[in-house]
Amino acid sequence: MNTTQDQGHSTGSSPLRLLLLGAGGRMGASIRELLSRDSRFTLVATPGSDDELGPDTPGFDVAIDFSRPEGLLKLVELCHSRARPLVTGTTGMDSHLQAKLVGATDRVALVCEANFSLGVAILGAAVAQVAAALPGWDCDIIEQHHRGKQDAPSGTALALGRKVEAARPESSRPVVYSSVRSGDIVGEHTVQFCGEGERLELTHRATDRHIFAAGALEAAARVVGRRPGRYRLVDLLKPA
Repeated sequence: MNTTQDQGHSTGSSPLRLLLLGAGGRMGASIRELLSRDSRFTLVATPGSDDELGPDTPGFDVAIDFSRPEGLLKLVELCHSRARPLVTGTTGMDSHLQAKLVGATDRVALVCEANFSLGVAILGAAVAQVAAALPGWDCDIIEQHHRGKQDAPSGTALALGRKVEAARPESSRPVVYSSVRSGDIVGEHTVQFCGEGERLELTHRATDRHIFAAGALEAAARVVGRRPGRYRLVDLLKPA
């Protein structure tokens, strides 16, 4: 590798050098479409597999990942070795990969979200508040996605469920999940709280995949220059 490829970050008015892993997938395609009219970035690498991640990977300022867990593992190692920030929306991680992500935050500014929609971020806050106020009510999470999505429940559903469980006593009934895979549904999540004689539903529907791509790019732009550590999407909306 030519070590001059990755010396320092782009600065001033220069666009940020972006590595995109998973460029051939649905989310990758949406990100590439938005990049064509986003002057904040220049796309320098779109590895087709984790075999293309290593010493010869071009220099980059920030990486975005929407691939599979096995690809993300290699990218985490690369970002850690170069101390580069990483934005990932990959779901279905096992405990080994999750531990790798946590361990990388000593050198990497990490944004790891199952969903990059601002609306879902607000939904999560609302769900936690309702769960704390109604600890005795049953909670069900119903999620729907396109037929090609493999993991179920979705990463977003599981993240919402963790918020519910963290806000309620351990004696509360466990969250129940239901998954639908059909057609070209972009994404829908309903968190349902059921009491005696009444029911409260909180729903987020995504109708355009570009909202997730736009959120990931916004996260990438804002995480550059941050101290190593783990960040939520809502954290990055605050001043650095």
